[in-house]
Amino acid sequence: MVAGWFTKSDDEEGFRLLGTRCGACSAVFFPREDALCRNPACAGGVLTEVALSKRGRVWSYTDGRYRPPAPYVSDPESGWQPYTLLAVELAAERMVVLGQAVPGVTVADLSVGTEVEVVPGILSEDADTVWTTWQWRPVEEER
Repeated sequence: MVAGWFTKSDDEEGFRLLGTRCGACSAVFFPREDALCRNPACAGGVLTEVALSKRGRVWSYTDGRYRPPAPYVSDPESGWQPYTLLAVELAAERMVVLGQAVPGVTVADLSVGTEVEVVPGILSEDADTVWTTWQWRPVEEER
């Protein structure tokens, strides 16, 4: 887990990406910015932590058909499978955040504009540690 990038909640309801907002210009940053406002038109203000939108819409997507390099763990004996990468425009912030789709979601399941939500995922694990990350999951239509 990268400290400060998302909540420590393991349940899906409480899980959120964390960013920072500038008190002077209201610009929002992810990954978080703790030193100064990155908006070149802003003189700078106090940066405060904010929970980002839980939902957004697919802006772009592709599949990763290569075994990723370090620091991603990809044991050749583990039955590695291709994964789906998404660029998601967050609902309120109107900023694009990248990430993997949950296992089992392929490019055939997506289209630009598909509504997705952020959920906790497992980047890697061993006998002592589980490395948590965020993943995107399509929102099931409410009936």
